[in-house]
Amino acid sequence: MLLNSVLTPPRTLDGVSGGSKKRLLEFFSKFISQQIPTLESTEVFDSLISRERLGSTGVGEGIAIPHCRVKNCSESIGTFIRLKDKIDFDAIDGRPVDLVFILLVPEEATDAHLQLLSGLAEKFSDPDFCRQLREAASSENLYELWIQE
Repeated sequence: MLLNSVLTPPRTLDGVSGGSKKRLLEFFSKFISQQIPTLESTEVFDSLISRERLGSTGVGEGIAIPHCRVKNCSESIGTFIRLKDKIDFDAIDGRPVDLVFILLVPEEATDAHLQLLSGLAEKFSDPDFCRQLREAASSENLYELWIQE
Protein backbone atom coordinates (compact mmCIF):
# COMPACT_ATOMS: atom_id res chain seq x y z
CA MET A 1 0.00 0.00 0.00
CA LEU A 2 1.46 3.32 -1.03
CA LEU A 3 0.10 5.72 1.53
CA ASN A 4 2.17 8.56 0.12
CA SER A 5 -0.13 8.41 -2.91
CA VAL A 6 -3.18 9.31 -0.76
CA LEU A 7 -1.69 11.12 2.25
CA THR A 8 0.26 14.39 2.08
CA PRO A 9 2.04 16.44 4.74
CA PRO A 10 -0.67 19.16 4.68
CA ARG A 11 -3.29 16.45 5.27
CA THR A 12 -1.48 15.05 8.31
CA LEU A 13 -2.95 16.97 11.22
CA ASP A 14 -1.98 17.02 14.87
CA GLY A 15 -3.82 18.43 17.87
CA VAL A 16 -7.22 18.83 16.24
CA SER A 17 -10.05 19.49 18.69
CA GLY A 18 -12.66 16.90 17.86
CA GLY A 19 -15.47 17.64 20.29
CA SER A 20 -17.70 14.92 18.85
CA LYS A 21 -17.83 12.58 15.88
CA LYS A 22 -20.18 14.95 14.03
CA ARG A 23 -18.00 18.01 14.70
CA LEU A 24 -14.87 16.15 13.59
CA LEU A 25 -16.51 15.06 10.32
CA GLU A 26 -17.76 18.64 9.76
CA PHE A 27 -14.25 19.98 10.40
CA PHE A 28 -12.75 17.47 7.98
CA SER A 29 -15.35 18.17 5.28
CA LYS A 30 -14.61 21.90 5.36
CA PHE A 31 -10.87 21.28 5.56
CA ILE A 32 -10.78 18.92 2.58
CA SER A 33 -12.98 21.19 0.42
CA GLN A 34 -10.45 23.98 1.02
CA GLN A 35 -7.62 21.62 0.05
CA ILE A 36 -9.44 20.24 -3.00
CA PRO A 37 -11.95 22.79 -4.34
CA THR A 38 -13.75 20.25 -6.59
CA LEU A 39 -15.07 18.58 -3.44
CA GLU A 40 -18.05 20.26 -1.79
CA SER A 41 -17.95 20.17 2.00
CA THR A 42 -21.67 19.37 2.39
CA GLU A 43 -21.42 16.48 -0.06
CA VAL A 44 -18.35 15.06 1.72
CA PHE A 45 -20.02 15.45 5.12
CA ASP A 46 -23.28 13.85 3.94
CA SER A 47 -21.38 10.91 2.42
CA LEU A 48 -19.38 10.34 5.62
CA ILE A 49 -22.49 10.54 7.81
CA SER A 50 -24.38 8.15 5.50
CA ARG A 51 -21.52 5.66 5.81
CA GLU A 52 -21.49 6.02 9.62
CA ARG A 53 -25.21 5.21 9.71
CA LEU A 54 -24.40 1.81 8.19
CA GLY A 55 -22.12 1.10 11.14
CA SER A 56 -19.47 2.96 13.05
CA THR A 57 -16.01 3.14 11.53
CA GLY A 58 -14.56 3.24 15.05
CA VAL A 59 -12.55 0.03 14.85
CA GLY A 60 -11.43 -0.12 18.49
CA GLU A 61 -8.26 0.61 20.47
CA GLY A 62 -8.82 4.37 20.05
CA ILE A 63 -8.84 4.22 16.25
CA ALA A 64 -11.39 5.24 13.61
CA ILE A 65 -11.21 4.90 9.84
CA PRO A 66 -14.11 6.92 8.41
CA HIS A 67 -14.40 6.31 4.69
CA CYS A 68 -16.83 6.84 1.85
CA ARG A 69 -17.27 7.24 -1.89
CA VAL A 70 -17.66 10.80 -3.12
CA LYS A 71 -18.81 12.35 -6.40
CA ASN A 72 -16.24 14.62 -8.06
CA CYS A 73 -13.46 12.71 -6.33
CA SER A 74 -11.00 11.70 -9.04
CA GLU A 75 -8.53 9.83 -6.83
CA SER A 76 -8.33 8.34 -3.35
CA ILE A 77 -7.65 11.01 -0.72
CA GLY A 78 -6.45 10.35 2.80
CA THR A 79 -6.17 12.55 5.86
CA PHE A 80 -4.70 11.49 9.19
CA ILE A 81 -5.77 13.33 12.33
CA ARG A 82 -4.36 12.91 15.82
CA LEU A 83 -6.93 14.45 18.10
CA LYS A 84 -6.07 16.77 20.96
CA ASP A 85 -8.66 15.05 23.17
CA LYS A 86 -10.31 11.67 22.70
CA ILE A 87 -13.91 11.62 21.45
CA ASP A 88 -16.74 9.11 21.47
CA PHE A 89 -16.93 7.51 18.02
CA ASP A 90 -19.33 4.66 18.78
CA ALA A 91 -16.35 2.32 18.41
CA ILE A 92 -16.90 -1.42 18.55
CA ASP A 93 -15.05 -1.67 21.87
CA GLY A 94 -16.75 1.42 23.34
CA ARG A 95 -13.42 3.20 23.83
CA PRO A 96 -12.98 6.86 22.81
CA VAL A 97 -10.93 7.64 19.69
CA ASP A 98 -7.79 9.75 19.29
CA LEU A 99 -6.35 8.44 15.99
CA VAL A 100 -8.43 8.99 12.85
CA PHE A 101 -7.60 8.21 9.23
CA ILE A 102 -10.28 9.51 6.85
CA LEU A 103 -10.38 8.05 3.36
CA LEU A 104 -12.36 9.41 0.42
CA VAL A 105 -12.51 7.43 -2.80
CA PRO A 106 -14.10 7.96 -6.23
CA GLU A 107 -17.62 6.61 -6.66
CA GLU A 108 -16.42 3.88 -9.02
CA ALA A 109 -13.48 2.76 -6.86
CA THR A 110 -13.64 -0.83 -5.66
CA ASP A 111 -10.43 -2.85 -5.39
CA ALA A 112 -8.21 0.16 -4.66
CA HIS A 113 -10.61 1.29 -1.92
CA LEU A 114 -10.64 -2.14 -0.29
CA GLN A 115 -6.86 -2.48 -0.55
CA LEU A 116 -6.35 0.90 1.13
CA LEU A 117 -8.76 0.01 3.95
CA SER A 118 -7.06 -3.33 4.41
CA GLY A 119 -3.64 -1.68 4.51
CA LEU A 120 -4.83 0.88 7.05
CA ALA A 121 -6.32 -1.83 9.25
CA GLU A 122 -3.05 -3.77 9.06
CA LYS A 123 -0.95 -0.74 10.07
CA PHE A 124 -3.34 0.15 12.90
CA SER A 125 -3.24 -3.45 14.16
CA ASP A 126 0.43 -2.98 15.08
CA PRO A 127 0.51 -1.78 18.72
CA ASP A 128 4.05 -0.43 18.31
CA PHE A 129 3.00 1.69 15.31
CA CYS A 130 0.01 3.10 17.23
CA ARG A 131 2.25 3.88 20.20
CA GLN A 132 4.64 5.74 17.89
CA LEU A 133 1.72 7.72 16.43
CA ARG A 134 0.58 8.70 19.90
CA GLU A 135 4.10 9.71 20.97
CA ALA A 136 5.16 11.57 17.79
CA ALA A 137 6.33 15.12 18.43
CA SER A 138 4.75 16.82 15.39
CA SER A 139 2.60 16.44 12.29
CA GLU A 140 5.82 16.05 10.28
CA ASN A 141 6.81 13.08 12.46
CA LEU A 142 3.31 11.62 12.05
CA TYR A 143 3.56 11.86 8.27
CA GLU A 144 7.01 10.21 8.28
CA LEU A 145 5.63 7.30 10.31
CA TRP A 146 2.82 6.78 7.79
CA ILE A 147 4.97 6.74 4.69
CA GLN A 148 7.57 4.34 6.07
CA GLU A 149 7.13 0.98 4.42
